Amino acid sequence: MRITLLERGLAGLDRLARRSGPEMPPHLLTGISGEDAAFFYLRRKGYTVVARRWSAGNVPGDVDLIAWQGPMLCFIEVKTRTAHDMTPPEAAVDRHKQFVLLRLARAYMRQLPKAEPPPVRFDVLSVYLVPGQEKEIMHFENAFGWTDRREQ
Repeated sequence: MRITLLERGLAGLDRLARRSGPEMPPHLLTGISGEDAAFFYLRRKGYTVVARRWSAGNVPGDVDLIAWQGPMLCFIEVKTRTAHDMTPPEAAVDRHKQFVLLRLARAYMRQLPKAEPPPVRFDVLSVYLVPGQEKEIMHFENAFGWTDRREQ
């Protein structure tokens, strides 16, 4: 119940910010809404989210969400769509995007205080925000790994 109240509060603040702030392109607003939905989805599942839109500064790109699921460190890419098209959102996490996420994960792990690196997993969350319908979230745990060489 507490997470639901936080989610509603954030949605209200987002609406206020959109009215008074600079105009953002619709695709960016959709992406931010999808990341918010993914954040609350993970919190409901017991994840501890430690970073949102994390970037290393010296490595191009960002990681949408970084979270702990028990001892497992999860790097999570969120893909949001407003319609059920022929190509699912998770298909957009191609080899190039995987490479970017791997580089960012290495940079993040270098800053951890632990001598021994934690177990790591790369997840993809597909979020559908179809107008007039309930949001739909599909979670692909361990979508790819450190040495994944699958053809995309």
